[in-house]
Amino acid sequence: MMQWQKLLSAQRLGHRGAEPVTPARNPFQKDWDRVVFCSAFRRLQDKTQVHSLPESDYVRNRLTHSLEVSSVGRSLGAQVGEVVVRREGSGLDGISAAEFGHIVAAACLGHDIGNPPFGHFGEATVQHWFRNGAGARYLDGLDAAEAADLTHFEGNAQGFRVLTRLQNWRDAGGLRLTCATLATFMKYPFGSHAADPARRKFGFFQAEAGLFGEMAAVVGLAEIAPGRFARHPLTHLVEAADDICYSVVDIEDGFKLGRISFAEAEAWLIGLLPTLPPRYGEISDQPWKIAYLRAKAIGALIDQAVEAFLAHEADILRGAFKGDLLRHGPAAPQLEEIARFTRERIFETRERFQTEVMGGEILLSLLSAFAAAHYALERAGGDLAQLAPRDRALLRLMPQQPAQAQRRYDWLLSVTDFVSGMTDSYALKQFQRLRGLQ
Repeated sequence: MMQWQKLLSAQRLGHRGAEPVTPARNPFQKDWDRVVFCSAFRRLQDKTQVHSLPESDYVRNRLTHSLEVSSVGRSLGAQVGEVVVRREGSGLDGISAAEFGHIVAAACLGHDIGNPPFGHFGEATVQHWFRNGAGARYLDGLDAAEAADLTHFEGNAQGFRVLTRLQNWRDAGGLRLTCATLATFMKYPFGSHAADPARRKFGFFQAEAGLFGEMAAVVGLAEIAPGRFARHPLTHLVEAADDICYSVVDIEDGFKLGRISFAEAEAWLIGLLPTLPPRYGEISDQPWKIAYLRAKAIGALIDQAVEAFLAHEADILRGAFKGDLLRHGPAAPQLEEIARFTRERIFETRERFQTEVMGGEILLSLLSAFAAAHYALERAGGDLAQLAPRDRALLRLMPQQPAQAQRRYDWLLSVTDFVSGMTDSYALKQFQRLRGLQ
């Protein structure tokens, strides 16, 4: 069984020994600060969430969504922490309920940081390019796990790579977050080789397998099968925070976009509440009514998620808990209906499909161009002088010049790093320049 004292380790990845937990500014607050100030986080403001950005300056993008999820996660963590700290007492080495909240908030803040341009459609496009498209030709010479990293390219694994390797100037060391925050961030604590064949979700690439192993050992994640580890218990709260924000704010965004009526939005949100708040009748403006109900619905779902976590804590600590927290609460049937309704009425629109067609053309062109340039360099034995001028120019656009003796797996990851790190707008500009349109 996993132990809370280890799970809450303030030791930073790559460091020896834990930082002291002080009331003024603890290590987990520093984690939150490091994420919020990094460039990969700022780029989320121009990455598709669900709705394309020009539609409205009100609806959420990935940046605002991540901030909202972090806010909800802080409340979830603090409420769970209050109960755990009361029970564990002095065994937690100065950890208070607030630290639980800070860990979950920091992990939530980074939960989408590895997503490529154009949302999950972009992720699927990268996968298909390697599996069935032009990228398949580059998989020769890779072992099975390395090939699976690319044919099942994962935003979650890319996020771990961003946080632990790409977002720092020094020794490719990442942000040096605490192991508690990184483990809480990791929704799928196993590599592509151990992923469920039906879902193919995983949490780290083979390039970061050593970093994952170090992190898992520090916090004491339980190995439940060869190569597969149990989630950090607080990861369930990150997932709940994300689910709460998706379910509730999608209704509010749909109303703001005019895709669902006030009566529909009101009914769905009231359905998530145990009782209608008495003050609701004092509000006359429809947008404010929906905003009020959204806030109350989030509060109600937070309470349900906390109750479910505490009810199943023993199974969670053993790594035996199945499903997600909200499915164990009274709102589960309503949330399933909301997911169906929003998919049909809000998400599956002509505008979204047009954006996806455009995004597919952009990503396929970028992947093909930059991979071909690296492949040409590989065939030339690292001699830039032998390359076509266009290939040399493409390589010079990379954030770092490719090494002369780079392994194919490594340069393929550098291509996916570059393309997946782009914002929607930057990807479009690069595509236009490739085509001579700018």
